[in-house]
Amino acid sequence: MADIPTGNGPLGGFKLPSFQTVSATLRSGDIALATGVMAIIVILILPMPPMLLDGLLAISIVFSVMIMMTALFIQKPLEFSSFPTVLLIATMLRLGLNLATTRLILSEGHTGTDAAGNVIQAFGHFIMRGNFIIGVVVFAILVVVNFIVITKGSGRIAEVAARFSLDAMPGKQMAIDADLSAGLIDEDTAKSRRAELEGESAFFGNMDGASKFVRGDAIAGLIITFINVIAGMIIGVMQEGLTFSEAGNVYTLLTIGDGLVSQIPALIVSTAAGILVSKSGVTGSADKALARQFTGYPKALGMSSAVMTLLAFLPGMPFIPFITLAGGVGYMAYRSMKARDAAALQPNPAEQAGSRGRGGPANRSTNQRQPKNR
Repeated sequence: MADIPTGNGPLGGFKLPSFQTVSATLRSGDIALATGVMAIIVILILPMPPMLLDGLLAISIVFSVMIMMTALFIQKPLEFSSFPTVLLIATMLRLGLNLATTRLILSEGHTGTDAAGNVIQAFGHFIMRGNFIIGVVVFAILVVVNFIVITKGSGRIAEVAARFSLDAMPGKQMAIDADLSAGLIDEDTAKSRRAELEGESAFFGNMDGASKFVRGDAIAGLIITFINVIAGMIIGVMQEGLTFSEAGNVYTLLTIGDGLVSQIPALIVSTAAGILVSKSGVTGSADKALARQFTGYPKALGMSSAVMTLLAFLPGMPFIPFITLAGGVGYMAYRSMKARDAAALQPNPAEQAGSRGRGGPANRSTNQRQPKNR
């Protein structure tokens, strides 16, 4: 499709861009990122219809799951060096959606539980089960787990890792210079190692500050939930003519649903941040590292299987779950022991090369061809 002319007016030489041009522009990374950030700002200012809000809430949930999956499968933390920026964008998206849902809850909450969209209504009905006390308790537990356990722990790990990384940088740089002077590495390798060292130091320094985003997000979610409940009750009873019971049921369901929709992605992103900062000394994806380290000690697996077997035969304990787990862990211990024995029986290539050099089959055949001294 060609560019669309605008006519012969004052801007007669100007042409509207074609659909292909606009599509290619949006596909470029910088334009897409700028468009997404501006969209978050628009969400903070303009009211959102419930249907559009459902789509944005779904994007927030899927985005948080993508972040955690990426943190699980990367080989080392520097492969996800953009995590602090991603964390800031995800936090701003959740806060913008919180503000948009608060606007809908307070302005349209008297119309019913679907005032803020189907996603919030579904979360509220699924978690509360008709009892708002259950919803409040579940929401409070999620906030406590996110704020006190995961966020505080990952923030402390990031702080210590940043401090140790900065303290160890001079020694690591001296080691690189020593290897370069000794001829063990070339100039390109030294440059790449220096760049990786600088990137690691900058990453953990940024993670130390980025962990505050998650903590502030948890606090903001708690405050927004409290405001929604109190303000919703006041608006429903004093302005919309609802009874206290009706206002409590409607606004509590909407508020708890909104809090859960925002806190569950926040909890997922906090878990991803904890996985990322706690993986500083581990190479390989998380599943391979855990499998390698757990199966490296068959005796520990065997003892765990024995303990679960004893628990299965205790009076009152459910037999099937414990004995099934005991059999599975025992099988893992057996496989791990067999793999270790097989690795121990395999000859070392370095020892094979040394034995051939000292008197292997080649030397023996040479000695056999030499004439005997009479």
